[in-house]
Amino acid sequence: MEPLASKIRPKTLNDFAGQEHLVGNGKPLKIAIEKKHIFSFILWGPPGSGKTTLARIYANALDAEYYELSAVSTGKDDIRKIIANKTDKSKILFLDEIHRFNKAQQDFLLPYVESGELTLIGATTENPSFEVISALLSRCRVFILNELTQENIFKIIDSTGLNIDQESKEWLARMVNGDARQAITMLENTVKLYKEINIENLQNALQNKFLRYDKKAEEHYNTISAFIKSMRASQPNAALYYLARMVEAGEDPKFIARRMVIFASEDIGLEDTNALAIANSVFRAVEIIGYPECAINLAHGVCYLANAPKSKASYYALLEAQDDVKKLGNLPVPMNIRNAPTKLMQEIGYGKGYEKYTTDCLLPEKLRNKKYLKQ
Repeated sequence: MEPLASKIRPKTLNDFAGQEHLVGNGKPLKIAIEKKHIFSFILWGPPGSGKTTLARIYANALDAEYYELSAVSTGKDDIRKIIANKTDKSKILFLDEIHRFNKAQQDFLLPYVESGELTLIGATTENPSFEVISALLSRCRVFILNELTQENIFKIIDSTGLNIDQESKEWLARMVNGDARQAITMLENTVKLYKEINIENLQNALQNKFLRYDKKAEEHYNTISAFIKSMRASQPNAALYYLARMVEAGEDPKFIARRMVIFASEDIGLEDTNALAIANSVFRAVEIIGYPECAINLAHGVCYLANAPKSKASYYALLEAQDDVKKLGNLPVPMNIRNAPTKLMQEIGYGKGYEKYTTDCLLPEKLRNKKYLKQ
């Protein structure tokens, strides 16, 4: 039986919910579809935000030969078969979870994208600048998808045609954190198990095996959130438990290690400057070793980070400085610390009076004596 998510998947942008910054009037993907402009791009966003649906709408609008593969199970032979299939139409390859394609596979794909034999649409929940080789990334435009809003989820729930009261709808929208696919799956499972949709039945369905964390990262955001918050609360036992869940589910170890590197600076910062070095060492170990042994390196790092003293001072200092930049723009740099590579610049005062170890404030005049770092 066809899953509900597949049955109600939008065929055109008119029925698509969310991502107005990409598909609204005058926005890039809508223009590309209207003008039938074919080009390679990567859709980067959280689970259930519409990446697959947008790819299908785009390919359908361009009347292209469309191929849909998952990087988890795709090899070079699958690409060769697509290339060997002769057709007068443009060939669009949608590669889901492109971040799971290794460097050799991406290198193999590159010449076909370069030559135009394949138009690539990649989909990823991970930052493509970390996971996609630079040569391939330079030939693709990156579109960032946002987490769906509660209003977007309401629209998608309504499109199922199922009978659901407002209170249950609001509960479900809060629970799925912007993941449309999870919302539809929960509704479908609730109807299958209990016939009637209400909050109690939705909660029971949530415990059902259909919705557990899986290897394809459909549910990993709840677990990674619990993992980070456990380290933040200096609870190594809880952090190790959530780490174990991710390891057992086959979560990409680099995904876990990358969050640890961020955590080391954001949450520990200057209280223990060794934390960043430890986290980076764990990330490097993960790259070199891989599963299953790298789980030991992850556990080592997690215990260190969870037990380390915490300070968000440097992170908050950055946010405050960024806020000033946004509000005040590029304020004039004091003359004494400006670069003076030419004689003219020297003559008009660039670099004049510069002292290496001055105690005078070097901030722009409007921010004189401003203190971002509070310790």
